[in-house]
Amino acid sequence: MGKATVAKAYADIRAALAALNAEADGCGSEPFSAADPLAGLADGCLDILAGAREAEAGIAGLKAKAAVKYAESASVVAGTDGPAQAQEMAVAAEIGCVLALGPRAASSFLATSHAVVTSLPRTLEGLLAGDLSWQHAVVMADETASLDAAGAAALEAHFLAPDAQDPARGCPVGEMPAHRFKAKARTWRERHHAESIEKRHVKGIADRRVEYRPDQDGMAWLSACLPADRALAGWNRLTAIARGMQGPDECRSMPQLRADKFVDAILGVSVTSGAVGDCGGAADLSATQDDLSPRIRAQVLVTVPVFALMGLTDEPAMLDGYGPIPPSMARQLVANGAGSFYRVLVDPRDGAPLEIGRTSYRPTKAMRAWLRMRDAKCPFPGCSNNSLDNDADHILAWAKGGTTGISNLGQPCPKHHKLRHTTGWKPTPASKNEPPGWLSPTGRHYASEHQDWEPPRWPDIHDRFRVPEEGSPLNTVPDLVQIQISPAEDWLELVLHAPSA
Repeated sequence: MGKATVAKAYADIRAALAALNAEADGCGSEPFSAADPLAGLADGCLDILAGAREAEAGIAGLKAKAAVKYAESASVVAGTDGPAQAQEMAVAAEIGCVLALGPRAASSFLATSHAVVTSLPRTLEGLLAGDLSWQHAVVMADETASLDAAGAAALEAHFLAPDAQDPARGCPVGEMPAHRFKAKARTWRERHHAESIEKRHVKGIADRRVEYRPDQDGMAWLSACLPADRALAGWNRLTAIARGMQGPDECRSMPQLRADKFVDAILGVSVTSGAVGDCGGAADLSATQDDLSPRIRAQVLVTVPVFALMGLTDEPAMLDGYGPIPPSMARQLVANGAGSFYRVLVDPRDGAPLEIGRTSYRPTKAMRAWLRMRDAKCPFPGCSNNSLDNDADHILAWAKGGTTGISNLGQPCPKHHKLRHTTGWKPTPASKNEPPGWLSPTGRHYASEHQDWEPPRWPDIHDRFRVPEEGSPLNTVPDLVQIQISPAEDWLELVLHAPSA
């Protein structure tokens, strides 16, 4: 027991690591496959990687438990004589020295460990079982930090409870990269936060700013914290401009073109590439004509629950490529004729729009918009590319009998579209509400994320069964399900095309 047990356990771990390293080097006692040793080794290395991920997660959970238990024990040993803040610094310093972390990183690790061990039991359980990585635990701790105990438990249960309905919408949390889980958890938190998103957005606007940060090799970062609609509109406009400039005589990449057009906008001069044949070299600043044409616009979807559009609820809308936004921002975008923003309304009964399809090869603009709404991004596991450059791709090829319907289309980014057609990676079937998964060359199946749609909230009304008389003001809202009318055909028509006074 005690230190001897700890020493023996870690000696066994080191012995196991040595054995696994020998297997990865192909020096094990027997090959993974006697019939095809090379293919067997490749498949065996994937098994080693999968096992290493589980082991790392378990070790991370153990580290968190040990850090919290040390902090609690050290606090009791120190007593209450000294300042509490000094004791916390001493504990963090000790942990930092043991783990070779700086003061700030050690304090962050200890804070996350405390949240996971004391307030997030499902997250800790997932860590110890090897189902979640430490990065996923950090996301969970960050996203629940501003919630009360009930809200934190609800967020955790939504994604991790084994009996939750569609806990992660198609792809379990532990099987998606942590940055993708962060996007989904942020969306859920924005929808269910106890404080209205409108109030939090007002606070956020007060914090808008531009930041400058030096980087290496004579470079620096210039970034701005802006309202989401303006930031995304600017990003998509830069993308549209850069895409329009690409051609056989343009050697700059999309990132370089975006950066150069950004400089055009803020400095009032045009950036051209460096010496001929050296597009990666230093750029020249020359006072050439600005080509940031106001006619160039990007198309952005704004998905708005119908009652939020009417101002009867304050639930968030969804801005394509960003996530939840305040309903007031969505109403402004769709009401003021913003040509680059396209409104998508959702049915109050289930939160989903209708499927679109046609029989010709080329998808319509409406179908492409529906694909973007269904998938939100490139459906390849872990990819976050929601660029307007994503392709509408037939899952079952048109030449092999595939149809041009939503259920036979995906929208991979150019990189993963090329991967599909040049390697053994293949998409698996999709549906009108679910993007395609992917089958790897080794035969392993990887699920894609699904959109985390929720039925819109019904407004708080007193008389849900009274249908407004013709010409009467919209002072009450009936139960659309009970009276058997279609929101898309009746109420939405009235809301969007109200008769003039």
